[in-house]
Amino acid sequence: MKKTVFTGAGVAIVTPFNKDLSVNYGKLEELIEYQITNSTDAIIICGTTGEASTLTDEEHRDVIRFAVEKTAGRIPVIAGTGSNDTAYAIELTRFAKEAGADAYLNVTPYYNKTTQLGLVRHFSAIADAVDLPCILYNVPGRTGMTIKPETYKELSKHPNIVATKEASGNVADIVHIRSLCGDALDIYSGEDGIITPILSLGGKGVISVLSNIVPKDTHDICAEYFNGNVSRSAELQIKYSNLIDALFIETNPIPVKAALNILGFDVGECRLPLCEMSPSNLETLKKALNIVK
Repeated sequence: MKKTVFTGAGVAIVTPFNKDLSVNYGKLEELIEYQITNSTDAIIICGTTGEASTLTDEEHRDVIRFAVEKTAGRIPVIAGTGSNDTAYAIELTRFAKEAGADAYLNVTPYYNKTTQLGLVRHFSAIADAVDLPCILYNVPGRTGMTIKPETYKELSKHPNIVATKEASGNVADIVHIRSLCGDALDIYSGEDGIITPILSLGGKGVISVLSNIVPKDTHDICAEYFNGNVSRSAELQIKYSNLIDALFIETNPIPVKAALNILGFDVGECRLPLCEMSPSNLETLKKALNIVK
């Protein structure tokens, strides 16, 4: 039986920057403490929301190491180590293990893409090379790649491939994945708008952007469901629907960083090519944030 990495709401945490766009490690420590204090169940570092694609190799490693050290074993740390270069993904995943990460998040190869057979070989090569729990990451809107249910079934046979972050938004596919993989593959929602529905299909929780803003309530969407209070879980899911929409009104993490700055967290701007929000979308976000003020 494979071990579940975490149950509940894991935050896809932002990487805060100083005014000169260097990594603001002091602020990152504050964010980690804020998340742990407010019941977040795991820290996902250097993912899409963490702007891993614009971190240098040195920064990427330093941020992973820093998050592991500051979390200090209180909750799991999952390191984003995905790449469209299998050899580099292996190298970065080896580093994450050495740094003390509890698991790694591995996105489908982007830009060069691959076939379904290539996906099996890519993920299997990394899982063979590094004895650390792997959470696959299916986000077709970002990568142009989709992990098909039958491919999940093949990948779930690997002892180190334990879960997936499903950000396709395709609930029918998730039903099929559950049917094919059963308990051999845990499923986390990669979409904040369908946390409760995914839990109803046997999901273990969410890897969440919303948790950056309302960590306790995002945790509670999951906790209430697992405690048998499905109606309360659904109520919280619905309560934040407008805010969730606003957090994705422009490319993530542009809105979530803007939201954190509005709320006084001072996480800085995004690195180019991501830029500031349009004035009209910023007003929409501000209105949506009234629910948490």
